[in-house]
This record gives sequence, structure tokens and C-alpha cells, in this order.
Amino acid sequence: MKRRNFFRSLALGGASVAFSPIVKAAPSAQAVKEKPATNIKDVLAIPRNENSMPGKYPGKVVKATHPGCIVDGQPSEEAAYEMLRNCLLNLTGKENLKEAWLQFVGPDDVIGLKVNPIAGKLLSTSHALTQSIINQLEEAGISRKNIVIWDRREADLKESGFTPENYPDIRIIGTEYTDENGSYINAEGKFYGEERIDKEHYYFVDLEGEYDAYTMPFMINGGKYSYFTKICTEMVTKIINVPVLKNAGTTITSCMKNLAFGSITNTARLHGPMWHDTCASACAFPPLRDKVVLNITDGMIGCFDGGPAANPQFICHYNTILAGSDPVAVDRIGYDMVIETYRRRRAGGRESRGTCLYGYGTGV
Repeated sequence: MKRRNFFRSLALGGASVAFSPIVKAAPSAQAVKEKPATNIKDVLAIPRNENSMPGKYPGKVVKATHPGCIVDGQPSEEAAYEMLRNCLLNLTGKENLKEAWLQFVGPDDVIGLKVNPIAGKLLSTSHALTQSIINQLEEAGISRKNIVIWDRREADLKESGFTPENYPDIRIIGTEYTDENGSYINAEGKFYGEERIDKEHYYFVDLEGEYDAYTMPFMINGGKYSYFTKICTEMVTKIINVPVLKNAGTTITSCMKNLAFGSITNTARLHGPMWHDTCASACAFPPLRDKVVLNITDGMIGCFDGGPAANPQFICHYNTILAGSDPVAVDRIGYDMVIETYRRRRAGGRESRGTCLYGYGTGV
């Protein structure tokens, strides 16, 4: 499929099978059921801009591998810096690192680094890569005060070490957050996070979401609307997506999953029948489509099964960083890597718990 036609294809309902011939041979039961109505056709009519996905380098993915990038069980910042440098130079064709970065961002931009902190310190976006991105942005003339580290939930960011102490002069923010007493709800009975969502930008799916105070006390809203965070719609002008290379159940979570489910509310209802559609559809909305200029997948440490949580028996060292402006292309390469590792581990006698990754596609 041509990349320029990718988001247009969403209106036809075929995006989840367009990128993997394996899926065509073994479609899931969900794929043949009628999907609930959405507002994706309305969104596809909104004009694109010069930054719109798939970006400056459609279909191009660069891969940097360093067998010694893990030192004492942790990614090395020195190695991550060099791997990232190689990725940027090879992706852009530039000889100068500053020029390479300026293909994507400028000194007047407010740049949001969309990390993935949900698996704690064991399996979240590494600080080695995050610090390397920040250092290279600074070298390209970007002020630290113009850099934002963000995700959906502030508690996850803090737990994974994304704190002011580790990242001075950089704003760290989540859509869902608590007060000093740990409450998500203010004195008026409203979620604090409500002030950080933009009700002018929403993904409508004719599928009801129900508030669950016990398992999801942070859930800002139920119903049939998923609202985009103001971090995307108002705060930042460019987004650099920094996911982790890992599986998530019977698929993977990388570029598009990290963006889609990290940027909107009321997602519990979308994890089942609308997983693949949401990964693609949310990325077709202007707050993501027009602002995500670069995807840098952290594959130094990842997992091949048991994800998206950190299950130590399935954590592995891919020793890799992937980069591209095209999240679909980057996810496809990452998908192949996860499957190959899964198959190799099984063939080597180390049986996984039986998740058949290759039967359900890429989540894109």
C-alpha cells in the first residue's frame, strides 16, 4: 500500500490487514464482524499540511544496532547517543547532526517527547535514549524549556523516573494526574484531568465506555467519546514519538499504539474490538497526524511476549534503535523483529506462554 493512501484507506475499514500478508491468511474473528460507527470519515476530510504523516521520509526506516549497548543491565547513554546519531544521519542523508535534526524541528517549536512509561523502570522508554534525544536537540539549538516529556498518566512518568530531578528545566506532564493527597478528583467532584482534555477534538466510536472507579480511578470520562489531550492540541507544536519495542498481548505496541492510546481518553472500551482501528484512526486526527514528525523506537531492551507489562522472563535485548518519520513503516520493521525473536525462542526450547503473535497483525 502506498503510504500517501494509508490514512485514506481507514475509511474503507481495511487498515488492520493492509500491512501483513500473514493476517490475510489468518484473519481474526474480530476482523470479519461489523465494526461500530466512528467519525473517521469527517477527520479524513480535514486538509493535511507539510508535516502530516507519513512525514518527510515515507516508507523509510533506519536501524542502528550496537551489541554492547547494554551495560550492567541498563542501556548505555553513550551507546544510545551514537546509535541515535547514526539513525538521524542515515534517515536524512545529512552529514551534520544539527542539520539532520532541523529537518524535523526548529528553535521556535515546543517539542513533546511522547515516551512510554507504563511498564515501570524495567521496560519503559529508557533514560539513555531520552537523554540522548534531549542532548542532541540542545546541540541543534533547541532550548530545554521548549521540550516537554509527556504521556497519559503522570503517575507512570514519575514511577519510571521521568522526574524534574532527572530532567531539570524540562516540563513533565500527564493528562491524568492527582493532587498531593493522591486524589484524581477535585473539591467540586471533577477530575483534575478534565482541564487537560480538549473536547473540540475527539474520536467518536459507537461503543459505550463505563467508568470503573475500582480498577481505573483515573478514567476521565466514559460514554462514546475519546477526547484528545491538550498536550497535543495546544501545548506542543511538534511531537517526537519514543515508544518501546515490545509485544502487547497478541500484537505489538510501538509507534502507533503509543501515540493513539496515550493521547486520548476513554480507551478501555477500545482495547478489544477496536484495538487495530484505534491505533490507526487516532493517528489520522490532526493533533497527531500533523504534529508527529519523528518516531524513534527504543529497542535496546524490549520483550517478545508477556507485554505490555514487564515480565522478566520475556524481556530481551534487541540492542536496536529504529527511526523514521513514517510510523507505519517503523512498526512493520519492529513487528518483524518481535516475531523473529518469539519464533527463535520457541525453536530454541524456551517455550513462551503460547501467545500466537503472528496471527493477528501489527496493531496498525
